Amino acid sequence: MKKSTLFDIISPVMIGPSSSHTAGAVRLGLLARNIYKNTPKKVIFKLYNSYAHTGRGHGTEKGLLAGVLGLSVDDRRIKNIFESEISKNIEYEFQYADNFKAHPNAVDMTFIGENKMFISGESVGAGEIAIRKINDFNVKLTGKYNTILLVYKDMPGMISQVSSILQYNNINIAFLNCDRNAKGKEASMVIGIDANINQDIIENIEEIPEVYFVSYIEKLEQ
Repeated sequence: MKKSTLFDIISPVMIGPSSSHTAGAVRLGLLARNIYKNTPKKVIFKLYNSYAHTGRGHGTEKGLLAGVLGLSVDDRRIKNIFESEISKNIEYEFQYADNFKAHPNAVDMTFIGENKMFISGESVGAGEIAIRKINDFNVKLTGKYNTILLVYKDMPGMISQVSSILQYNNINIAFLNCDRNAKGKEASMVIGIDANINQDIIENIEEIPEVYFVSYIEKLEQ
């Protein structure tokens, strides 16, 4: 009888021994890649708690790097990702820490390239994930919805202006959450939507005065 390895396929849509440590790690890396948009020169991964202590045996590092490189959870290249040609396209570094305030399966990812971006997330079980922080802003992105991410000046009427553009284009909002550094300073808006949108809609949002950044993040395959 053939002995199974840690990276045998254990479900139709996952390679690895653990949904939270392996599949969740891939999805975290992939969603972070979609948020960052640009190809990074280097990514620093800081793993916490259970991820830090047992992640190596469960393939967490391999999963995170594979996701950042654009691989899906069922890609067999995950098993040997460190030796693959695709991994030579970027520099990467893994760090480890304990933090009782952090989720057991938490990771910080620092993308360094044309711009620098900090993304923090966690694997919550059964392959489900959540991005909790982008730079200084608290967010919640699960990858289940197409999402519009904005950074703008905190001022009255911004939510109304953005939602009016979506309403005009018959786009339904599934969820919306906002965060800000301080009153009248930079703020973030995360909008989950029930449809695909085209570049024209993004450009219309970008034209709103005092909008600094807009990114459209497509949902992950389930």
